[in-house]
Amino acid sequence: MTVDAVSVEVLRNALQSAAEEMGKTLIRTAFSTNIKDRLDASAAVYTPEGDLVAQAEHIPLHLGLMPSVVREVLKIHPPQTLHPGDALLINDPYISGSHLPDIFLITPVFFEGRLVAIVSNIAHHVDVGGLAPGSMSVKATEIFQEGLRIPGVKLIKQGEIDPDMLRLIQVNVRTSSVTLGDLYAQMAANNVGGKRIIEMIEKYGHDHVQACMQAILDYSERRMRHALAEVPVGSYTFTDYLEGDGVEEYDIPIHVNIHVDGEEVTLDFTGTSPQTKGPVNSTLGVTKACAYYAIKAMCDPDIPTNAGAFRVIHVKAPSGTVVNPDFPAPVSNANINTAQRIADTILGALADVLPHRAIAACSGTMNNFTIGGYDKESREYFSYVETYGGGQGGMRGLDGMDGVHTNMTNTLNTPSEVMEQSFPFRVERYGFAEGSGGDGEFSDGIGLVREIVIEADDVTVSLSTERRQRAPWGLFGGMPGGKSECWLVEPNGEKHLLPSKSTLTVHTGSRIILKTSGGGGYGDPSKRSAERIQQDVDHGRITQEQAKQWYGWSE
Repeated sequence: MTVDAVSVEVLRNALQSAAEEMGKTLIRTAFSTNIKDRLDASAAVYTPEGDLVAQAEHIPLHLGLMPSVVREVLKIHPPQTLHPGDALLINDPYISGSHLPDIFLITPVFFEGRLVAIVSNIAHHVDVGGLAPGSMSVKATEIFQEGLRIPGVKLIKQGEIDPDMLRLIQVNVRTSSVTLGDLYAQMAANNVGGKRIIEMIEKYGHDHVQACMQAILDYSERRMRHALAEVPVGSYTFTDYLEGDGVEEYDIPIHVNIHVDGEEVTLDFTGTSPQTKGPVNSTLGVTKACAYYAIKAMCDPDIPTNAGAFRVIHVKAPSGTVVNPDFPAPVSNANINTAQRIADTILGALADVLPHRAIAACSGTMNNFTIGGYDKESREYFSYVETYGGGQGGMRGLDGMDGVHTNMTNTLNTPSEVMEQSFPFRVERYGFAEGSGGDGEFSDGIGLVREIVIEADDVTVSLSTERRQRAPWGLFGGMPGGKSECWLVEPNGEKHLLPSKSTLTVHTGSRIILKTSGGGGYGDPSKRSAERIQQDVDHGRITQEQAKQWYGWSE
């Protein structure tokens, strides 16, 4: 069946709206602050064959994973074995996922006995077991220490929730009631998505909707091919480094060679570090997600995001490396740090050839901060999970934004009031980290600083950051951004600089002070206008001393 361009656009927006409504439903009905306040979740719609056709504009890392995870699950549960009312649950990174806290719920959609689509969502749960609350311990040396693995099982069978499966999950996590609430929110989201797909088929007809789905994929492929054709043919390389794996402190190189050949592109990570002992190993699914994001961002950000756009992006990641580890390597902190560094290497490799789209290095980490333990007052376990923003890199014609998430993540912050109402600690300070930016004709954004006072005993804190030693790099004469740091102030007043990746036990009265990094500047600092420099000083983005040192500025 042939379809006209207007019909394709109507259905593309209808499918997009369905995915957006799924995401809103999940966020509105979730229990955890990580989802309902921070929006750490994503949703998407697929063809019956498992090809991503539409997704909500949520988290780039999640959305880049979605093209592969449903296809892999369909290998375990082929379409002919699925029934109306089924729903599949998976979080296993070695099947096709990110890390164990990210749980996918996949629901086939049937109309008159025929499989017509698949809807799916992913939510970051605040605990799935493992060594430490939040399931993000930097001390894990194998995936078995990171929590409960769910290998693609039927949570719902023909409309009936499997109570045994729910009990199995509940007894393996610390925050069982919150986890259960978030799982029900995921079910609600997929129910909404399924209803919207059925309404489309009732309105437009099965054959028309299926034809439009395929046309949408083909359209995105054409757009991506056209965008790549405008990139000069050639090979472009870049290397950047992670600062240790949580178990050992050493430079971990990530190297990429990007070969653009007309209308297709291959990203080869040969030369990247072998997989690490600690949990910064990036599964192949995560590595591909970074490639999809960075290539699309640099070539044509407006291409509809679906499996068609990614048909011409090829990834070579040698097995046994930090970008494609062998089982059972730990992976929990790769989303937080390694994914951002993979994106940095790709963006850095293409900067010279696409300077009008290039961006200096951003903060380069999601700055994961987890606080968990047992609250004697409520007699329940708690798990606070948050990632902190930093500075965005400068780019041609634009300064970077302050205190935001960039590249592979797009979550919000947890309001201080919500934190204090939900967990046994208080927020003493929260604001921008003055002077953490890098200078340039277009400067970067500055980082954040948050100080938390613990009000419970035997609390486990897990910290996972980067850019402690190697500052975010600048471009075309722009200078590096400010570095991150984290301090522990004990109840007796002793102050300790914590490693960038730490899991430790603290007690009542302890203070944790986390300062995130800025980003790099873009362009020659001497070309920055006096007006912008004055605004930087007035708004606290740089100090007067930095203005004098960097720009020769005086009031």
